[in-house]
Amino acid sequence: MPKPSFVLSALDRLAYHFSPLAITCLRGLDDPLLWGFKGFPSLDAKLARWVLAAEDICFKNFLLTYFFRLVNCAGKCIPITRGAGIYQEHMNEALECLNNGAWLHTFPEGKVSQEDAPIRRLKWGTASLIVRAHVTPIVLPIVHCGLEEVMPEKFFPDRRPPFPLCNKNIKIIIGEPLEFDIPRMRQTAISISRDLSCTYRGWPIISPYGLDEAAQRCLYSAISEQIQTAMEGLRNAGKSFLK
Repeated sequence: MPKPSFVLSALDRLAYHFSPLAITCLRGLDDPLLWGFKGFPSLDAKLARWVLAAEDICFKNFLLTYFFRLVNCAGKCIPITRGAGIYQEHMNEALECLNNGAWLHTFPEGKVSQEDAPIRRLKWGTASLIVRAHVTPIVLPIVHCGLEEVMPEKFFPDRRPPFPLCNKNIKIIIGEPLEFDIPRMRQTAISISRDLSCTYRGWPIISPYGLDEAAQRCLYSAISEQIQTAMEGLRNAGKSFLK
């Protein structure tokens, strides 16, 4: 079975519109890469990634729902209700995609960001999928800049433009793949969690490993911190390169 993979992006509203369309580049990943966005996304549905998309942005009316859910290529979007937790219904659909060996694009910050600021503390949904996948996915971190100029949040007073603005320069920074030793991290989380107290939300125990909610919190936090560190490193590398 092919090894499933993640593509992670620092979050920007317009990225929801671009990410389902695969931007393919057959180059090595030995070092972080910085590309200008000069080409067109592929319209081949087989190349398109599955993507977790915010329900309140991409599914707020019939036309958007049709485009992001049903159209041949762009329709590989999975609606996620922000604030509904990491075990909401459609997360199982995302997990199924990974278990089938598909690429899955996530926005781990879980919030629109157009400021030049450090990567926020990541939500745990991405980490939970990594842990629960049948085969531990490879994680490919990506940070982009320039989309805030294409669809600025405050183009009009507190409103973005009705259509994307043209002739803007977008940079996509791709880092080295991340691989996680989940069995080792799982045992560490179980050991640490025995000495911790936490407020329980009724999360299911992950069998057959006996990961209770406290252990899951430790494990998801450790994975998220590693991903956040990698993405923040890419953000700083991109800023240095552009200077």
